[in-house]
Amino acid sequence: MALEVRPVMPADVPAVVAMVHELAEFERAPDQCQLTEDQLHEALFNPQPALFGHVACRDGEPVGFTLWFLNFSTWRGVHGIYLEDLYVRPSARGTGAGRALLAELARICAERGYERMDWWVLHWNPAREFYHAVNAVAMDEWVPYRLTGQALYALAAVSAALPAPTCDRPVQSQVGGMPQ
Repeated sequence: MALEVRPVMPADVPAVVAMVHELAEFERAPDQCQLTEDQLHEALFNPQPALFGHVACRDGEPVGFTLWFLNFSTWRGVHGIYLEDLYVRPSARGTGAGRALLAELARICAERGYERMDWWVLHWNPAREFYHAVNAVAMDEWVPYRLTGQALYALAAVSAALPAPTCDRPVQSQVGGMPQ
């Protein structure tokens, strides 16, 4: 039963989507998870992806995954990895799959000169013990904020009502770090 960690391939998408839904169930929010196979496939495999992923496979079968994207530290002046999700199926917990997934992302950081990896974890999640065991530090002095739903659209309406910029060069929007 060899463990392999590799980038997500198109054939892995159904298993990863199923595990995302398992994660939502574990995090007590199954009704909030709306991810479809088409959405994940498009996010991972479009010509300029902004989302990346890895799977941990045992005997060729995905038993865990990570989904991540690049962030940027304005203070350090370099990219880092934001780990959106790390999940290992209950049957594979304690086998090293989670450590191998996290180690692969750490390897990518080191190889590319990224100086940090960030993620959030629910305060009650027992995985916090694992994160402490690899010397990850809880950033409890930072308060996460989120803007979504009607509040997001109300704020967007403020911008839409503003006059067009009057600068000498055209303004480019940024999607996934790529000018559009």
